[in-house]
Amino acid sequence: MIITKTPLRLSFVGGGSDIPSYYREHGGAVLSTSIDKFVYLTLNKRFDHTLRVSYSQTEEVETVEQIQHRLVKAILTKLGIRGGLEITSMADVPSRGSGLGSSSAFTVGLLHCAYAYLGVYKSKQELAAEACEIEIDILKEPIGKQDQYGSAMGGVNFIRFNPDDSIDIEPVVAPKGVIQAVEESLIMFYTGITRSASALLQKQSDVMASDQLKRKTMHRMVELADSMRRELTASNVDAVGEILHENWQLKKSLTEGISSGFIDDCYESAIAAGATGGKLLGAGGGGFLVFFAPKQKHPAIKLALSHLRHFEFQFERQGTGVIFHHH
Repeated sequence: MIITKTPLRLSFVGGGSDIPSYYREHGGAVLSTSIDKFVYLTLNKRFDHTLRVSYSQTEEVETVEQIQHRLVKAILTKLGIRGGLEITSMADVPSRGSGLGSSSAFTVGLLHCAYAYLGVYKSKQELAAEACEIEIDILKEPIGKQDQYGSAMGGVNFIRFNPDDSIDIEPVVAPKGVIQAVEESLIMFYTGITRSASALLQKQSDVMASDQLKRKTMHRMVELADSMRRELTASNVDAVGEILHENWQLKKSLTEGISSGFIDDCYESAIAAGATGGKLLGAGGGGFLVFFAPKQKHPAIKLALSHLRHFEFQFERQGTGVIFHHH
């Protein structure tokens, strides 16, 4: 029995610049952190040759080819694992469309599990790279690369996506207490709306390829990832709210469907109650809203958004890990 625990991620700025159609031409950058909400995967040998895969549905099949879950099927196929296994997954948030990178956390976690089962060591960076290969190259998902690296590595990172497909992961180095101050200023809510990120990301990717103005917008979002890192290094915690606010206004302008009347109303209510900035996490359309505000304003923001579910979280620093391994 093997169990892995892989964190979800919260992306602050630069999201969208990690899509190949953009960074291969211009280079991209994001600033993100992993959080203490996890995807757990268990892998256990079965008594016979069959496969049982349990997630929001349960599949019992004879061969890997019969598995419906695309990620599970792709990983087992790629690693040459044939059968005689039971795989289960559990997550701290809804598995679909949360905006916290749960499907990439699932991919990283299952790869980690499968390699541990095979007795093969892979570094966190190798797991992230292989998760990207499975999701983007093999399954042709129109997604970026930040989620896989954010989940695998853990911590608060500035991640650069280079045109040659290499990736630089730089932990954000800030004076003592700065990261904690950012963490304590953030407040998150669940909108209750889930959606598929793929369709929205495909639209963003298409727009990025064809629209010069939208590309300019993305250039500015990449600059904001750089400036957020600079402000943190300079202990300027309050700048985070302003940067989030500008990034969100830019992101909304990229394509239809990223925001909605309902989400805009929630955002305006939080600003009126004292937030200095915020954003919808992930591709847009639903999932979680996060706001930056002085701690003393949090009760007023909770009151203003009492129709949404307040969601407690903290930053996480470990990344993906095997938490149980019994031969």
